[in-house]
Amino acid sequence: MKIIDGKNAILGRLASYVAKESLKGEEVVILNCDQVIITGNKKFIEEDFKAKRRRVGFSQKGPKISRTPYLIVKRTIRGMIPNYRTGRGREAFKRIKCYNGIPKEFEDKKKIISGKEKQDKFILVKDLSK
Repeated sequence: MKIIDGKNAILGRLASYVAKESLKGEEVVILNCDQVIITGNKKFIEEDFKAKRRRVGFSQKGPKISRTPYLIVKRTIRGMIPNYRTGRGREAFKRIKCYNGIPKEFEDKKKIISGKEKQDKFILVKDLSK
């Protein structure tokens, strides 16, 4: 099992790494999903996210885009897993767990630190989810 601390990690790079590891058969846990960063222009990222949220059609159907930070991260990972609805992709997606903050069961375990120095233009996932 790999435990990854998502603080200051870039969302796309984190998601591609986690998707590859879970397809190999590894269980992956991501902590501090609310502190993952999305690089780029803050205004454009917010507009894009709000446009996706508005695209929901009838209440029973349509794409449901969640606002909670760990579900935003998990959905990004899901986009990088081929055939997440069937077979190998479904099994890989079940091996991924995401958390806001650090649960007590993972506090004393060794973590992979994926974050580096912050870049100039970025937005935190928790700021996007407000």
